[in-house]
Amino acid sequence: MAGKTMAQQEYFKSALSDFTYEAASGGAVRHLTDLGYTVKQICERLSFPTPYARVQKTVWEHLLAKGILLTEEPGSGSGGQQGKAEYAMEYDKYGRTSFRRIAAREESGETICWKEQRFVIGSSASDSRQKQGFGRNRQGIAGRRGQDSCTGSLAAERSRKLAVYLSEKCKENDGEAYISCGFGKLLRRDPERVDSILPGLYERQREYLTGLPWEDKMCYHRLDQRMQEITVKLYAAGSLQECCYFMKTKERVHLG
Repeated sequence: MAGKTMAQQEYFKSALSDFTYEAASGGAVRHLTDLGYTVKQICERLSFPTPYARVQKTVWEHLLAKGILLTEEPGSGSGGQQGKAEYAMEYDKYGRTSFRRIAAREESGETICWKEQRFVIGSSASDSRQKQGFGRNRQGIAGRRGQDSCTGSLAAERSRKLAVYLSEKCKENDGEAYISCGFGKLLRRDPERVDSILPGLYERQREYLTGLPWEDKMCYHRLDQRMQEITVKLYAAGSLQECCYFMKTKERVHLG
């Protein structure tokens, strides 16, 4: 009996904690997430003190619920929206407000037979550089400067072409496009490599990636404007070996 009473007390404490959090911060966290704020920015704007980890969890679940994040490959038929939840607002006879957490109806996703493609930018330019003698330093410091300048121009061209390509493909697919994200696996298994990748991003882009509680598996993020920009920067730096999924045209494009 004592064990049952303890379990009931813990359940009550947990329910009360969830209710307090939802009433004080939950709605605000989801609203700020929709506005594009990072987890760090959201924590800074909440009027009610809220643990960072709890904000992370709410942001993650909200992105899953909206289909911005998937935990299964797009087009696999599973929908990839595990852990999806919604909150219903209820009123008692005195007009007091409460929130009840309910499981959302799972929607079966479409199974897609992908048209496989590989998208490589700059290979012909690289070959041209080597043929012109830029691959070897035969002119001392001046030669190295010329090579650095050529490398910088190639990186800029890679960025430009990929940015245009992603923008056009996302428009063609009405925004229904995703990119694979192995960031969670990398963060846990090779953190030193993560440190070498992040400096190429703007501060808010780094905040966004590191603020999400990535699962230790491949996840998939919708190719919204922010993720397009992150993808372009990582690809230009040679730090990206991921796949883009364009749902309407049924194309799976390998970057690398």
